[in-house]
Amino acid sequence: MSKIVAWAQWPDLAVPENVELKSPANFPLDTSDLSQVEFYVPSYMGGAAALSYAAKMPNLKYLQMPNAGYDDALAYLRPGLTLCNASGVHDASTAELAVGLALASRRGFPEFIRDQIAGTWDHRRFTSLSDSKIGVIGFGSIGKQVVKNLSGFDVSIISFSKSGRDGSIKIDELDKHLPTLDIVILILPLTDESRHMFNKERLAKMKDGALIVNVARGPIIETEALIAELNSGRIYAALDVTDPEPLPVGHPLWKAKNLLLVPHVGGNSTAFEPRGRKLVESQLKLLSEGKPLNNIVAVG
Repeated sequence: MSKIVAWAQWPDLAVPENVELKSPANFPLDTSDLSQVEFYVPSYMGGAAALSYAAKMPNLKYLQMPNAGYDDALAYLRPGLTLCNASGVHDASTAELAVGLALASRRGFPEFIRDQIAGTWDHRRFTSLSDSKIGVIGFGSIGKQVVKNLSGFDVSIISFSKSGRDGSIKIDELDKHLPTLDIVILILPLTDESRHMFNKERLAKMKDGALIVNVARGPIIETEALIAELNSGRIYAALDVTDPEPLPVGHPLWKAKNLLLVPHVGGNSTAFEPRGRKLVESQLKLLSEGKPLNNIVAVG
């Protein structure tokens, strides 16, 4: 029986005997016969370039994304191709960043870092995370981890989801609660419905002094509307993602007031490696046994 040919960035994965593992070490994508590959995991943080190889693999049957988000992979879906995401892999890393961004913004870390660089001792009081009412928008595995991480703080939390499952509130009811929230954390997928969910009108409904944290996808917030609100000084933002992304040199968002910005590093920490490897090994084991894969999000 012929072996299943799989490609992943790790050359030392533990794979079943009927799986032939390819990697950059023995199968560079630019110079190898990509028609051999049946199971492909784009290199993590490889962006559009890594994903584009899928179009050059005519016998590809499984596209295993290394991210929870998969909107950029849908363009490669074709008959006979199964798309899986990495749900669960980035929960720990992304959730801790979401809480870290909220805490850093509330307690004035950006201002204190600027003072440190300038050699200035400027004692100031900032808003505490404690006593905040926090809305977590998106209640998948990462959203649940965000809530878990926040549970150790003296805060109240409301979760929102499309379905209203697991004790969350339906997103349809968000506008009723939005004016009462001190912090909004976005961790929902980018869809036609969620694109520009936070437009000029919805941002205007946030209470004065409120903070919006985005660890989801940049286009969920309308960038120009956010810049206007930030520069008015009325609200704050802490962003792991932007629209456009990467954020071009000279873009006005760089100089917006009340902003903490990091370059899409939510899932990219040391927590990714062991969890990413474990997922791919598990998927290949299921595949070798003829069983359905986990995290199937679309089938061509």
